[in-house]
Amino acid sequence: MKISIRRSRRAALAVALGSVLALTATACGDDGSSAGGDKGAEGSGTGKIVFWDNNGGVRTDIWKEIIADFEKANPDIEVEYVGIPATDYQSKVDTAIQGGGLPDVGGVGAAMLAGFAAQNALEPLDDRLAKSSLNGKLNKDMVTSLTAAGGGDGKLYSIPTSANNGVLYYRTDLFKKAGLDEPTTWDKFYAAAQKLTNSGKNEFGYTIRGGAGSIAQALDAMYGQSGITSFWDADGEKTTVNDPKNVAALEKYAALFKKVTPAADLNNDFTKMVAQWDSGTIGMLNHNLGSYQDHVKALGTEKFRGIPQPVGSSGKRVQVSNPVDGMGLFKSSKNKEAAWKFIEFATSHAENSKFNEAAGQVPSNNDAAKDAWISEAEPTKLAAAALSDGSTTIVQLPYYLPDWNTISKADNEPNFQKVLNGDMSAKAFLDTMAGQLNEAQAEWASRNG
Repeated sequence: MKISIRRSRRAALAVALGSVLALTATACGDDGSSAGGDKGAEGSGTGKIVFWDNNGGVRTDIWKEIIADFEKANPDIEVEYVGIPATDYQSKVDTAIQGGGLPDVGGVGAAMLAGFAAQNALEPLDDRLAKSSLNGKLNKDMVTSLTAAGGGDGKLYSIPTSANNGVLYYRTDLFKKAGLDEPTTWDKFYAAAQKLTNSGKNEFGYTIRGGAGSIAQALDAMYGQSGITSFWDADGEKTTVNDPKNVAALEKYAALFKKVTPAADLNNDFTKMVAQWDSGTIGMLNHNLGSYQDHVKALGTEKFRGIPQPVGSSGKRVQVSNPVDGMGLFKSSKNKEAAWKFIEFATSHAENSKFNEAAGQVPSNNDAAKDAWISEAEPTKLAAAALSDGSTTIVQLPYYLPDWNTISKADNEPNFQKVLNGDMSAKAFLDTMAGQLNEAQAEWASRNG
């Protein structure tokens, strides 16, 4: 599959729940000379493999625990762990695809899957899964989501590990003190954000994500308020991102910045945003299930709740899809048999449950999804219910577009900061992104029509 000119340049330089990896020079299981397109080899099934974690730092401890379990069960295989921050991961992999040095195994979620697959960097996993003890044990919707995100060839390039979902966390103690209702609707959300703000006392109603990862959160707020339920028009050619209703929704949402939010939010990625909320007096935070345990450690379970996203004026909840996360086997690996054993082990019942309990996400392994801890983690339980009771419509984001991760991050995060600062209108921002998306969609359709 050919990759777009814009993305080639950049690379050269560098589902709903239940229904829905510092880089080192030696980070490769071979001599580090492999590049995208290298066919690799099955290997002996023993020896050393390298694993790149796509959320290094945040997930390092739990992955090291899983690796220790794996090495105990497979004493003839050594796993080298390389943790890469989520914000750096795509560029690290793109650089390694072009210049060599890919690992054997890496975290490959839906949002970046098509781009890696388009560069011929990933091994198709359908046959391995069919012959595996995992066959029939993985959530079908997560498998379907990752298959669809592969770029359109119908192949599975990543084995799902978990699914996530957007959550509105709010400080129950602050709401009670202010006499506020739970922010179950967008109207209640805006009213609470205003009432809980006293900037003179460094108290704010909300923390907005203005740094890395801001676009997905903005899209969730837009579609949640507008009620638009599809990312594309009826013909599947033009995005609804810049629909007037979404423009109005973004204008209202972006206007929260510095009025009811800290000014530091402009540069906050999720780790800074979460830490700020956990240590301060901010009323509400939009993130996902993954930060639940951080909040419990900081606040206990009595001072906050995590509930599904607010409901719109129609009485229906609309939210954008969260990318399913997974593990990919890089085609250039010279030890694919051992690498596959690691993937298989990490997504087994016990290890998948252990990982997702630590991450606060929904397991891909069906048996793990039945474990008791899920019903004890309230946001996970509430999110799962909201996505199965008919109250929620999911707007499926186009993870299948090779350019999606670039458009939704590098190309437009700086522009979103301009919107927050008042240097760019919401309409101009969304029109720019819509133009890029429509071009990417047309290019994809011409290759896959």
